[in-house]
Amino acid sequence: MTDLSSGAPESVRQRLVLPLDVGGLDAALAMARRVSPWFGVMKVGHELYGEAGPRAFDALHELGCAVFCDLKLHDIPNTVERAAAAHARHGVEIMNAHASGGVEMLRAFAAGAAAGAAAIGRPTPVTLGVTVLTSDPDASAFDERLGWTRDAGLDGVVCSAHEVERATAAGLRTLVPGIRLAGGDTHDQARVGTPGATIARGATWLVVGRAVTAADDPEAAAATVAGEVLDALGA
Repeated sequence: MTDLSSGAPESVRQRLVLPLDVGGLDAALAMARRVSPWFGVMKVGHELYGEAGPRAFDALHELGCAVFCDLKLHDIPNTVERAAAAHARHGVEIMNAHASGGVEMLRAFAAGAAAGAAAIGRPTPVTLGVTVLTSDPDASAFDERLGWTRDAGLDGVVCSAHEVERATAAGLRTLVPGIRLAGGDTHDQARVGTPGATIARGATWLVVGRAVTAADDPEAAAATVAGEVLDALGA
């Protein structure tokens, strides 16, 4: 495996997403600083957003990180559109909504994301439909939700490693949680994949959380993940 102990190239960093479910904003920023040489995208989910709100988006941007707003919007279309616009006005680079909300809601989500970004003169965020959570062993709803996401004009889906090829065939990008190092603890995830194998399947982004943030040496774990990805890309 390629030695990336001092950091990863941008071609790898921008494909690796770190969930900052590590406590409050100070702890999240400390972790982001530690692993940003390997991970270029930081995920703000419900836990960190509940602790810090939109300040988390702004603080991570100040560190030079891209931000994935992982709040999985799901409500009536008007509410989703307004919420998407509000989050996009903070310049987040990636955001998502539950694909189970249907085509009309997903279209409203995309419209809100575009309007919010335009209001601050920023590019429209990448919009993703969450298909089936990786903690759910039953992915039978995937194809229908994939279709709704495509028909709504979103950029891609959040899916497990097992569905990457189907999403790619539909012309959508893929952000894949449930990534674990070989032999690592799967925790509460049911449908998992390793970094190298999932990139080899065609995944666009990998979300790697506890395998890095809960490691005794997060920097070493991050370097291992990045090295697998670089090797799989054939770079």
